Amino acid sequence: MKRRYDIMGTKLVMRKRLRNGDSMKAYRLYGVGDLRLEEALCPLPKPGEVLVRVKAAGICGSDIPRIYQTGTYHFPTIPGHEFAGVVEEAGEHVDSEWKGKRVGVFPLIPCGTCGPCKAGQYEMCRAYGYLGSRQDGGFAEYVAAPVKNLIVLPDEVSYEEAAMLEPMSVAVHAMRKAAPAAGERIAVCGLGTIGLFLLMFLWEAGHRNIYVIGNKDFQKRMAEKLGLPADSFCDSRVQDAEAWLADRTDNRGADVFFECVGRNETVTQAVRMTAPGGRVMLVGNPASDMNFPKETYWKILRNQLTIFGTWNSSFTNSEDDDWHYVLERLKDRRIAPAEFITHRLPFEELERGLLVMKEKREEYGKVMAGS
Repeated sequence: MKRRYDIMGTKLVMRKRLRNGDSMKAYRLYGVGDLRLEEALCPLPKPGEVLVRVKAAGICGSDIPRIYQTGTYHFPTIPGHEFAGVVEEAGEHVDSEWKGKRVGVFPLIPCGTCGPCKAGQYEMCRAYGYLGSRQDGGFAEYVAAPVKNLIVLPDEVSYEEAAMLEPMSVAVHAMRKAAPAAGERIAVCGLGTIGLFLLMFLWEAGHRNIYVIGNKDFQKRMAEKLGLPADSFCDSRVQDAEAWLADRTDNRGADVFFECVGRNETVTQAVRMTAPGGRVMLVGNPASDMNFPKETYWKILRNQLTIFGTWNSSFTNSEDDDWHYVLERLKDRRIAPAEFITHRLPFEELERGLLVMKEKREEYGKVMAGS
């Protein structure tokens, strides 16, 4: 049996080929708030799929309501859609050379037949699957995934960094859709994971007229670490964000406004704080119903604002998609997302990371679990 090694050259435990009935450890969600770490059947790759041994998994903010408030599409389900690992087995119709490859995984599984899919716009698929919500995901030792959803990792990219490819690509997708031009004034409201990554990529792209609205000390420290001047960060806990931005933009507002919170009041605020002829990019997942006051709707009309929406990223296995955009910058060390990781937990303690984010009793950025 062939020995396998990780990127550092350390000998790994030799593993036999998986067979029907083999088990693995997995976090299975049986109902709202009912998450159990237990033995589960290891998935076997179907034709066109591979079996990925998970090496690192990140907790997304959307995992918290999915596990503790709303539930998912069926039970039991293994959550987790931000992960990376190594290919252990290849299913039928998959080149055996995939075995042993270090990979990131695009979690959205497109139907391939709807209009957007035929146009290569898989993020807008009308009948998609999704690892971690519509089917079993990465909070487990193994995941079965379509080989078309894999991106091979260069040696320079760690599993932790690769587990953040998904949220980083979401941020890049929003940035590229809004397409801020050089010199335009840019506002980013909400510095959770996506907002921080968005700021990171805007800064890497050379934008400097950036104004950030956040509400945590950690967010301010990370923004300044990226290079943002201290006076370009508005602490909405103690400052009036609208007055603050007006003061810094000659009462004009932002040419491009990224709303990364998803609350009614911040979406409404985004419209009010965007300059005439400007663009509003809605990025934050909605926390509630959205209701525009008449005054806000008039602002959209009279200022001729363009409103964009985005929720995912482009993955087409081509060099110009969002995932390759991120991977290129990771490989060249032009970005350093690992600086945002505040918690590194063993797989067996992943639930502690979920509770850190749910209860907000301590400061956190990106929470990562690994084997």
